[in-house]
Amino acid sequence: MSARRKSPGRRQGAAGWLFVSPTIVVLGLFLLVPVLMALWVSFSDWSGVGSPLAPGVRFIGTRNYQQLLSGGSLAETNFGTSLRNNAWYVVFVVPIQTAVALFLAVLVNRSILRGRGFFRTAFYFPSVTSSVAITVLWLFLFSTTGAVNKALSFLGINGPNWFNDPDGIVHLFLRLFGVQNGPAVLTDHTALGIPLWEWVAGPSVAMSAFILMAIFTTSGTFMLLFIAALQNLSGEVQEAAMMDGANGWQRFWQITLPQLRPTLFTVLTLGLIGTWQVFDQIYTGTRGAPDNTTVTPSYLSYTSAFGSQEWGQGAAIAFILFVIIVVFTIVQRVVLRERAVSKRRMRLYDPAARVGTARTTSEVSR
Repeated sequence: MSARRKSPGRRQGAAGWLFVSPTIVVLGLFLLVPVLMALWVSFSDWSGVGSPLAPGVRFIGTRNYQQLLSGGSLAETNFGTSLRNNAWYVVFVVPIQTAVALFLAVLVNRSILRGRGFFRTAFYFPSVTSSVAITVLWLFLFSTTGAVNKALSFLGINGPNWFNDPDGIVHLFLRLFGVQNGPAVLTDHTALGIPLWEWVAGPSVAMSAFILMAIFTTSGTFMLLFIAALQNLSGEVQEAAMMDGANGWQRFWQITLPQLRPTLFTVLTLGLIGTWQVFDQIYTGTRGAPDNTTVTPSYLSYTSAFGSQEWGQGAAIAFILFVIIVVFTIVQRVVLRERAVSKRRMRLYDPAARVGTARTTSEVSR
């Protein structure tokens, strides 16, 4: 009898595997195999000529990784510079674009707002525009005589030479208070060939323009995810909170935002992956200038492989970047995971638990 019950399930499982097998074959052929070949290249001395699996290609172990992570070579300095630039890019873009996307979603989801369809389209439109076209437009807007500096001049502010200024914004802020040089603990110690004082310089003025562009072009996409999540929330809890006298901010912070946790995790994960893989804006815009302050690991991987013909180092940078993304995603998942309510807090909301606690306390007092 049990064998008869299991046979339909087995047939359905076999049919399912049969239907998905073409997709598995395509993904394995065009995704898994290239990834494995790139992994082999990162451990080899392949010169880019011929096949990476040719007999003349030697296995050199972790030499490519060592050149990037230690040794004091130019490769280490360039890689450290790219990590510093991209880290500040992530620090600014991910939280700001998430907050802006959530704000826009709450704004256009209000039933009292007229023309909600127009505003949703307007906010989303930059996300579907070509990144190359947006980058070219940004170069004109943020040029020395561009519209941004013109607007700042009306406010009495002398705008910077955006894409030619390598100074970090944190250092520029400290200079306002007379701080020109950092303490010895930061200037005398290095990490990946970069002094710690340069690590805390903040994004350069040029990278700051790219940060603004990323926020402008990606907030619309994440706004749609938040809108879909907001429209699936039940209004009964909101009505109950209103009956209890909760104001708008309390309802948003205590009720709405906790229910958006899965969507928030998705948005942060996608934002984290996208910001660590920024390439086309740099390639189209500055190509790492000025003074390598806009170089990112993705762009460095490209220039190392296709420019300097260091194919092993280019592949190694790509896999180090992959590890960084995976680690940050895991950490983010741990931080945003659902946490069990403690027994002490459960007693505050469970009447039966409160009655049991009261009985136990009375028996002890007797």
